[in-house]
Amino acid sequence: MTTTRAPEEVLLGFARALRAAGVPVTADRERTYLLAVATVGLEDRAAVYSVGRATLCGSPADLERYDLVYAVWFGAERPAAARRAPSTRPPASMADLRDGRDDGSGVEPDEPRADDVRAQASAMEVLRHRDIATMSARERAALARIFAGLRPRPPRRRTHRWTAAPRGRVDARATMREMVRRHGEPGPVRWRTQAERPRRVVVLLDVSGSMSAYADSLLRLAHAWCRSAGPVEVFTVGTRLTHVTVALHQRDPDRALVATGRTIPDWSGGTRLADGLKAFLDLWGRRGMARGAVVVLVSDGWERGDPEGLAEQMRRLRSLAHHVVWANPHRGLDAYEPVQQGIVAALPHVDSFVPGHSMAAFADLLDVVADA
Repeated sequence: MTTTRAPEEVLLGFARALRAAGVPVTADRERTYLLAVATVGLEDRAAVYSVGRATLCGSPADLERYDLVYAVWFGAERPAAARRAPSTRPPASMADLRDGRDDGSGVEPDEPRADDVRAQASAMEVLRHRDIATMSARERAALARIFAGLRPRPPRRRTHRWTAAPRGRVDARATMREMVRRHGEPGPVRWRTQAERPRRVVVLLDVSGSMSAYADSLLRLAHAWCRSAGPVEVFTVGTRLTHVTVALHQRDPDRALVATGRTIPDWSGGTRLADGLKAFLDLWGRRGMARGAVVVLVSDGWERGDPEGLAEQMRRLRSLAHHVVWANPHRGLDAYEPVQQGIVAALPHVDSFVPGHSMAAFADLLDVVADA
């Protein structure tokens, strides 16, 4: 691995080359890879190769690409000491199947077995319903791949323009023009309906200390919204209001999250929802951004200020927006009761109060917004 660059640059460049080759390498995996290489040492080539496979690859399908990129990047074949020796030991448990280990034959199958597919599907379904705050770093990395597959549907609104349609109202002008073209002979009846266009979605994310366990996933959800077809604006609310839409419009989700983190000055701070909503309405919402929009507020409802002030700002917001959705991570937990002062003050001005603690809850939230 002789190079004129620093070892960290070479290793990070290798990880990013893997990502470009189609291996889902996240920022967490990159950090784990660097720590593992620092532990085993750069002198042991076989160990460096093995820890790369262990930390950067997420499934057996990634191993072949890993070997190809390794050979090109480092200019060397797989170390002989790292090659898998034949073994007659069968898998110890179903966890072996989920990890993509061999079946004791010493040869990795080209296609996953049916048991392996069922085990992975079952684990993924469990992961979708897990509370994000209780997940490990590995589970969060797996969840990041699910976010990449989200395709939010934008809500629709009718415009004042009319367009031709197979059914709807009779288009008398088009019908008469058709009769003129036929020299007075009756022709087919033409129909029309009001045209539709995407409705704006405004997302307000609480990034205070009480929401820090969900912040990464919420920003990934906002990134998926920004990559959708409709107009989307995203703000973070803590001790102040921050507009982060531009940072989230980067194509790569990891780069978008890094850029967003640099933009937010009050990450994991206090909660001043009333002040943040007032700043949004005074600077953005009243001027048109919130008018007729679907506004999504994601927060646990802890408010340091006066609850009456929050109620007044929610009333102002509801008077402008088409639909107000409040997603609360605690809403999906057993025995939850909306007793926080902020929630109690805001609920009379909320159209939909939904959970926001898991991937399944996020999918339901997307449907609520799309159907608003």
